[in-house]
Amino acid sequence: MADLDIGIGKSGRRAYGFDDIAIVPSRRTRDPEDVSIAWEIDAYRFELPLAASAMDGVVSPQTAIEIGKLGGLGVLNLEGLWTRYDDPEPLLAEIAELPEERATERMREIYAKPIEAGLIKDRIQQIRDAGVTVAASLTPQRTVQFAQTVIDSGVDLFVIQGTVVSAEHVSSRTEPLNLKRFIAELDVPVIVGGCATYQSALHLMRTGAAGILVGVGPGTANTTREVLGIGVPMATSIADAAGARRDYLDESGGRYVHIIADGGMRTGGDVAKAIACGADAVMLGSPLARAYGAPGRGWHWGHASHHPVLPRGTRLKVDQVGTLEQVLLGPACTDDGTTNLFGGLRRAMAMTGYSSIKEFQKVEVMVAPTRRS
Repeated sequence: MADLDIGIGKSGRRAYGFDDIAIVPSRRTRDPEDVSIAWEIDAYRFELPLAASAMDGVVSPQTAIEIGKLGGLGVLNLEGLWTRYDDPEPLLAEIAELPEERATERMREIYAKPIEAGLIKDRIQQIRDAGVTVAASLTPQRTVQFAQTVIDSGVDLFVIQGTVVSAEHVSSRTEPLNLKRFIAELDVPVIVGGCATYQSALHLMRTGAAGILVGVGPGTANTTREVLGIGVPMATSIADAAGARRDYLDESGGRYVHIIADGGMRTGGDVAKAIACGADAVMLGSPLARAYGAPGRGWHWGHASHHPVLPRGTRLKVDQVGTLEQVLLGPACTDDGTTNLFGGLRRAMAMTGYSSIKEFQKVEVMVAPTRRS
């Protein structure tokens, strides 16, 4: 793709978000009941191609269990309130009531309490006892410190997640996490990210990760682009990562690394477009924060909202629209695509004639920067 001139001294590539593209119908349609939206990673199969974002307003041990029973994967934030407090419910209630001018300062205070290894074990055990697949998330900065505790606790999928995670971190002050060596020594599959470009995706695939998270700065509660100026529109990010997956498949002699689109999806149509661009599954935050019973009580905030030096997120008020099952599987209680998200994906696949996620990744898309025809 040719670069565009930004000015005499700088050029850049045109990139596309979900609102810039549309899925093109094919010559065939299919009965929605004949469509499978199941997803497999390593030895684990999920009826929904969903990983719920490891955010305190989205995933608690109880919602991770509920998501698991509905066919998805709930990822618990091991640096959140659930591993800092025996009972975080009063603090979640307080965060929901904070006035805007006090929110960042008070959240910094709340999240300053140290993480407890014993609570990591307890939360993972609670999810495991319910009989669903257990996934938990740490940032690269805390991975070495708590990894053994997480593995010993019986996690099934280990997620290493940050705003930007690279396979080559350079530091003159500390010994950086060697992702390739770390992943090779673990007995559980690892999902790592985020990344947003072909090259960074390819490098993360070479670490041995089972899956990569694609998306930097697109989330509803994320202000990375405003604070740091960093961000790549999601449709382009996913398509670039899919290109890296194709090339790595040849390079590695057939090793397939799963792409999980992380952030920037609000509707079933956005989910469908993410898969159409090459994702195997999606990681959702704010759409799930809108469910009744979500731990955020109608509020949504990201990992960096309470950063002690440079917050890169906001505490966002979201409308609660239905149960978790209604949000994911319907019946829809809104007409804007924000409920029955995976019913929307299933119908998009049926209306374009595809019967599986892998097949639907081949659907034609066009640049159509509008929601109206």
